[in-house]
Amino acid sequence: MPFGYRYGYSIDPTYVLVLIGALISMFASMRVKSTFHKYAKVRSSTNMTGAQAAQRVLNSAGIYDVRIQHVAGDLTDHYDPRNKTLNLSDSVYGSASVAAVGVAAHECGHAIQHQQGYAPLQMRSALVPVANFGSAAAWPLILLGIVFGGAGSLICKIGIILFSAAVLFQIVTLPVEFNASSRAVRILGDTGILSGQELPYTKKVLKAAALTYVAGAAAAILQLLRLVLIANGRNRD
Repeated sequence: MPFGYRYGYSIDPTYVLVLIGALISMFASMRVKSTFHKYAKVRSSTNMTGAQAAQRVLNSAGIYDVRIQHVAGDLTDHYDPRNKTLNLSDSVYGSASVAAVGVAAHECGHAIQHQQGYAPLQMRSALVPVANFGSAAAWPLILLGIVFGGAGSLICKIGIILFSAAVLFQIVTLPVEFNASSRAVRILGDTGILSGQELPYTKKVLKAAALTYVAGAAAAILQLLRLVLIANGRNRD
């Protein structure tokens, strides 16, 4: 008997978990964009651009071997530990807003984590190949398992286990991002890059950005829960 019909529905009721995850992610995405654009209009008192602030933050931490470069896109900022590059987007690299400075400093937080051997970052880096493989292989295996053996088949369960690796990566990412933001706020205040009046604005931007990672983890967990429920439901059949 199809899983959905057991509950009197023609559509699998566990889809509600996917819908909740999607709504959470949409809300977080809208929140970070609106918050960033709001404070992108507030110019910092030091008139330092995101790139200049990043250079000062790195130097204050004794880091001189990280290259700061401009990348295309909106909020595509990231630190790449493989080649030690700090990549700042169009809306951050040349902007002197408190929002841009905050985002740039956040990425510097990751560079500082890398330099200091921050354990959660090392764990996340170790999980990258596993998570990438799990993300790529999970759904093909799950679909194959459903087609040829049902949702409770061994192939489907292997797919769910691989998907769990991707979920674990999302969870481990949370402390890494929170810590990078706390480092950013502290250094921006200590170095005087932002004033005491400006720091609360930057905190709001970074909190909104952190919400996207929380939403991503929540959506992934809900999807995993849905897969487990379906697999267990098929087994009972």
